[in-house]
Amino acid sequence: MAVPPPGRRAVLAGAAGAAALTALPALTAPAHAAGGAGAVAARAYRWRNAVIGGTGFITGVLFHPAVRGLAYARTDIGGAYRWDDRTASWTPLTDHLGWDDWNLLGVEAMAVDPARPERLYLALGTYAQPWAGNGAVLRSTDRGATWRRSDLTVKLGANEDGRGTGERLLVDPRDSATLWLGTRHDGLLKSADAGITWAPAPFPAQPSATGQGITFLAAAGRVVYAGWGDGGAALLRTTATGWEAVPGQPAGEAARVPVHAAYDARTRALYVSYADAPGPNNQSAGSVHRLDTVTGVWTDVTPERGAFGYGGLSVDASRGGTVVVSTNNRWSAVDTLFRSTDGGRGWVSLKDTAVLDVTETPYLKWGGPSPKFGWWIQALAIDPYDSKHIVYGTGATLYGTRDLVRWAPQIRGLEESAVRQLISPPSGAAHLISGLGDIGVMYHEQLTASPPSGMAANPVMGSSTGLAQAALAPSYVVRAGWGDHGNGAYSNDGGRTWAPFAAQPSVASSAPGPLATSANGRTLLWSFVHWDGTGHPAHRSTDNGATWAEVPSFPRGATPVADPVDPARFYAYDTATGTLYASTDSGASFTARAAGLPSGDPQFKIAAAPGRTGDLWLSAKDQGLHRSTDGGAHFGRVAGCRASHALGFGRAATAGGYPALFQTGATDGPVCVLRSDDEARTWMRINDDSHQWGWTGEVITGDPRIHGRVYLGTNGRGIQYGDPA
Repeated sequence: MAVPPPGRRAVLAGAAGAAALTALPALTAPAHAAGGAGAVAARAYRWRNAVIGGTGFITGVLFHPAVRGLAYARTDIGGAYRWDDRTASWTPLTDHLGWDDWNLLGVEAMAVDPARPERLYLALGTYAQPWAGNGAVLRSTDRGATWRRSDLTVKLGANEDGRGTGERLLVDPRDSATLWLGTRHDGLLKSADAGITWAPAPFPAQPSATGQGITFLAAAGRVVYAGWGDGGAALLRTTATGWEAVPGQPAGEAARVPVHAAYDARTRALYVSYADAPGPNNQSAGSVHRLDTVTGVWTDVTPERGAFGYGGLSVDASRGGTVVVSTNNRWSAVDTLFRSTDGGRGWVSLKDTAVLDVTETPYLKWGGPSPKFGWWIQALAIDPYDSKHIVYGTGATLYGTRDLVRWAPQIRGLEESAVRQLISPPSGAAHLISGLGDIGVMYHEQLTASPPSGMAANPVMGSSTGLAQAALAPSYVVRAGWGDHGNGAYSNDGGRTWAPFAAQPSVASSAPGPLATSANGRTLLWSFVHWDGTGHPAHRSTDNGATWAEVPSFPRGATPVADPVDPARFYAYDTATGTLYASTDSGASFTARAAGLPSGDPQFKIAAAPGRTGDLWLSAKDQGLHRSTDGGAHFGRVAGCRASHALGFGRAATAGGYPALFQTGATDGPVCVLRSDDEARTWMRINDDSHQWGWTGEVITGDPRIHGRVYLGTNGRGIQYGDPA
């Protein structure tokens, strides 16, 4: 899970007009030119993921019932994917969604048409909060290669509580042109024209502003069942005249939120998993029930009771009575999958005999000797053409088996990390070191394989808050982040191995923030920021973290930036006042320099050009790009750059020339990925309309050893790296 892109909460509004084809070909001709400084042309690039493997919450997996080897996966912030069984890999389907559509990278639900295998539908919308835009439905007639889009008048919540429940989108089993969409706060929507237009449909239950509304839609023969998470009757179904509460459904302690449902067509049984909360968090009780849809008889088939809920649920299409269900929030005993071959009369825990192989994604060991079976297990599916091919999602990966014993990540091609920091070292074995949400720091010796050392250990941290390298001593790297056994660490071998700081300020455990190291690696500056944005006094160390002293003159909450040439110089930008602060005594004290600069947004960023003293660049989002060549005493706005959200540097086009500039920004057109080889006088667009990845305003950097290569951080599609085609 990632937080919404900072500063983007009020940007997206539902697009107006008719649905349009949105998967466009790559740019191969010059784009609109701004004229003079800032003129932009297009340069063809090849884009790929720096491989980590998964890293995010897989919220749903859907096998097509009529096509062998075809499946789809949805994620909470990283879009949707199509599985190819022949290559054992996933293909991303929503990378074409651009900057203004960042809220559509969360997939609330998926649907396939059993009678028309080429058709695929996605319901998109990451947040249902007032600051987020409305949702949309994408429809494809070529399995997601191209799309047409219909904007909705309601909001969806793919990264909110309940995101791991069943599919809220369904093709009506009686009519392929009819689709149903269950929403969280706006009842039931219906389309009678294969997803082109949508309108409210009668539904007997009324959603609340804070509840879950409809948690899933499932077909059982020609009947549609709906889960309901706002109290009252938890399960409803269609009749000849409308909807009704299903008679005899579990009452009393078992009447909880219905999380998933699966229909066994061979035995005509509907299975439903329940929990006392929609999940994936805060579940402490749950159950599983079976409905005989012919007789109307309900049976409690709960495998085991305890302080946890039940989540994912799937039936074997080729073997009647075979069903698999997942526990959720079973922390002490660790979550498991229970499998039954007799309709729920007896169960076997698959975890108990499981052999996990995470060779392909070693970070899943979480710094320990062996991986865990999983948590947040709400996505679960049995391949309808292979009874022993089962997949289940966790908060970080998708495990699969072909024999019910050996399990391995089935994640190739699927990358969902939220990227916070990127360093491309000027020397050494690694071309990339990354700081990520949830899974800490990665050391990439190869971009095409998950780092063999996994998460940076000693200590293991969760979300990274800071990552810095000494410009004149690149073997020295420091990092900070959220962790239970220390919040800061250093490396003397370029990030390959780590050791914790000998000490840390007391505030570090509750507000770890960004940090910097002087050019020679002898001084550390650590800024502290609480998760709610509250800044605390920064601290300084001159003995590699053995002791720390407060720096009262450092602006609270600011990000420290080291001068890449002069070890005595540091910089900090006070985004609240629009003031640049500088230190010339190795961070012991800071004084104000330029003032009256863009202010009011904590995501404004300062970057220092490599190999130069006092050459600073300020990315001020929609207030443009600004530059100082005198250590922050004066800034001037860069002509021809309308917006700048993140900026970094790479190898110069010519020996001794100015470093290549890369940014997520805009000249006079939309926000895109840009490169300049002439000190920002002109720019070229290096991504295309098929490669946009939603919000990309956190971090970007070039490679100091390979001209033209760029590394781009996304908020849910991992690390993208591009090379000139």
